[in-house]
Amino acid sequence: MTATILPANEKVVRLAAKKLADGALIVLPTDTVYGLAADALLPAAVEAVFRIKERPVDKPLPLLLADPEDVHRVAERVPSIGWLLAERFWPGGLTIVCEKSRALPDLLTAGRPGIGLRVPDHPTARAIIRALGAPVTGTSANLSGRPSARTAGEAHAQLGNLVDLVVDGGICPGGIESTVIDVTLDPPLVLREGAVSIQRLRQVCPKVASSFDNTGPGC
Repeated sequence: MTATILPANEKVVRLAAKKLADGALIVLPTDTVYGLAADALLPAAVEAVFRIKERPVDKPLPLLLADPEDVHRVAERVPSIGWLLAERFWPGGLTIVCEKSRALPDLLTAGRPGIGLRVPDHPTARAIIRALGAPVTGTSANLSGRPSARTAGEAHAQLGNLVDLVVDGGICPGGIESTVIDVTLDPPLVLREGAVSIQRLRQVCPKVASSFDNTGPGC
């Protein structure tokens, strides 16, 4: 199997959503880097993401949402600071770790209670997720340990034989993965600094703490 690269348009958005609903994996553009997407509510598809990326199953997967209000479908509780950060930085390059819904497959979070959520600032990604009607996995479209992809061609070079479709949305403008912040902790803890700086986060929440572990996943 060699995935076709198709330019983003309404027809391709519908095709991508159908493939995801059928349990297939696709590559889609985001505002940060290209992402490897599966329907996050299908355990077999989630398992395939780990297998294809050669990713350890103890490393959680984040989710991409079409709209901020979709948080209610995948998170049990979101503290007020979580909503403040979402209001300021979504859509955009901030992944917010919240308490996960019991409806989500445990494999997504490696059995942990939190789930990383993000609304990407990219119309194609959001249109595909909206057409699917479910969140998708938001991990970067590369093999574990390899560089993240900024173009459809770069993603295809790594995963083209392992996915059903690569949606070409041009060069990802960000080129760096999202910042990850865990709001289940008090104070909120930055697990990875990326597209959104700690300084910008502290403009919203001055007590934000930081970790220098930059091994977290996601796009």
